[in-house]
Amino acid sequence: MTINTQVSLHDDMAAAFAAMNAAAAQGRALMHPFEAAHMVLGSATCGLEYMTQAPDVDTFVVPVGGGGLISGMACAIKQLRPDAQVIGVEPFGADSMARSLEQGAPVTLDKVATIADSLGSPLALPYTFGVTQAHVDRIVRIDDAEMLRAMEIYQSTLRIMAEPACAASLAAIMGPLRNDLAGRRVGIIACGSNISLARYATLIAAL
Repeated sequence: MTINTQVSLHDDMAAAFAAMNAAAAQGRALMHPFEAAHMVLGSATCGLEYMTQAPDVDTFVVPVGGGGLISGMACAIKQLRPDAQVIGVEPFGADSMARSLEQGAPVTLDKVATIADSLGSPLALPYTFGVTQAHVDRIVRIDDAEMLRAMEIYQSTLRIMAEPACAASLAAIMGPLRNDLAGRRVGIIACGSNISLARYATLIAAL
């Protein structure tokens, strides 16, 4: 049996989402990157593993793209430890979940403008929005400059070449959450996409 595979590349997340939805409208199977029960359940296992390995952590800081990761993690964490805090982090230029929580319903952004490509979902969607609304305590916003500074700290201190989304949670605890988290036992999630050496060098040069 021969299977034909075609990969299409797009300039930004909004264009990729549009192509994905167009393919689904043509009858192709859709494996959504966040808006699906199996994606949220998979992320819930991350929450369980984190709680198991670090039972003393009482505050979890998680980057938010479409909401699949934080919704699943928060759901598991709150069931295991209801008094724990779960705080999301979004770039100002891609804050669809923060705006959705403020408005009480999923919103779509007019545009996405952030260096954190994998956090650049142009919209929130009902399923992950509902789980996030039920279990996440709040979401804070950070700017691109804060992520760049966190990237530099990862490199200079830990020798880790983190891309912007990977640095988002660290940027949040050094920035808008710095005073709020004093005295708490904080755990962060550092995840994102791949980054080329050229792209990394260009971003770091902006510091």
